Amino acid sequence: MDGVVRELLGRQLEAWLPRAVARGRPSVVALAYGPGALLAATDSAEAVLGVLAEHAGQLRGRQLTVLVLADGGEELPARLGAIEATLPAEIAVHLVPGGPARLPVAVKAAGSTGAPLLSYLDGAGAIDPGVLAASAAGRPAELLLVTEAEPAAAGPAGSAAASAGPAGSAASAGPAGSVWAGLAGTGFPLTTQVDLVAADGSLARRLAFGTGHDRSLEAFKENLWAVDADTAVRYRDPADPSGQLLDIAPDPESLGRELLAELARSGPRTVTQLRRHALTATAYRSVDVQRALTGLLRCGAAVRDPEHGRLGGDVVIAVARHP
Repeated sequence: MDGVVRELLGRQLEAWLPRAVARGRPSVVALAYGPGALLAATDSAEAVLGVLAEHAGQLRGRQLTVLVLADGGEELPARLGAIEATLPAEIAVHLVPGGPARLPVAVKAAGSTGAPLLSYLDGAGAIDPGVLAASAAGRPAELLLVTEAEPAAAGPAGSAAASAGPAGSAASAGPAGSVWAGLAGTGFPLTTQVDLVAADGSLARRLAFGTGHDRSLEAFKENLWAVDADTAVRYRDPADPSGQLLDIAPDPESLGRELLAELARSGPRTVTQLRRHALTATAYRSVDVQRALTGLLRCGAAVRDPEHGRLGGDVVIAVARHP
């Protein structure tokens, strides 16, 4: 499970880095870990520095600060120091004792207010409103956040989609369910979240992403479905009361069920509106909608207007009414 999170963090950093350095301003990557997360801190911070080392050429002449907030012994500075020595002089790495609660002070001291900021928060204190607000202070600001999620009984793989969007169901109650509202309320207008669940249902962690730009959200969705398949990890929809699990691969049938539910709630929608819904309120990409709608129309679960022709953005989709 930690391997999936590390891969997503690395991929998101690679997507964020060109946009950040293009602005010509000092940039900040802030990694904050709660109590007991020393192993995760060491491994993921090492992965982040590894990505920066691979892209060192882009960073010549650009100032970037990496903040690592974690409590621990000597292993963390020893492992990070070896990689830091290979980085350009423009990249500064600072180890700060403490966890997410120290983030507001640390990012302010690093001068990140109004500068490009990518934050990663893991563990206790990560969803504190002050911490989330500090993560949103960058221009632009992006946030990856990991919290505990309620374990669920293992269901058949591929039976439900991992979704994102407003909490509101029984499955999204409690501290983990407040993640979406917390991000939206502190400066991240575009968010998504998905549960990473052990295949036997015994352990679950909620991964959330916040941004202010459609392109960044699309990039995260691409990364979410592009990670190397891990047979020990499944995705889960935080708002799905059944808690059913999904292999790490887009499932048009599962997305189709989510689109049908949206049509039942909101009435007929254009293809463009459904693509927007998939991007902003599910864990799927907007490009996944075409296959899902094709399946719904083929099986008679949905109807379209006009009835024939290309499935373009202005085609209206509705739930089929059967006598």
